[in-house]
Amino acid sequence: MISKDDILGLCGLEADEVDAIAEHEHMPDVAAAALGSYLLHAPHGADRIRNMIVEDLRAALDRGDRDHAASLFMALRHFLSEHPEAG
Repeated sequence: MISKDDILGLCGLEADEVDAIAEHEHMPDVAAAALGSYLLHAPHGADRIRNMIVEDLRAALDRGDRDHAASLFMALRHFLSEHPEAG
């Protein structure tokens, strides 16, 4: 059986980044990992992932969910450090 860790190892994203895509697109983690992998290889795809995380971060702040916003901020920082083309 393929685990979530196996899927993460293949998609090129960390768990919190996949979780952010899943939250933004309202899809299961496995589908979000596949979408994230596709986007990382598509022109301006890293920009789209960055925008998803930023939109979710803003939504968390708007609803006063500071803990989730902090988690998303850390995911964004890590994503930008690993994928500078999204900056």
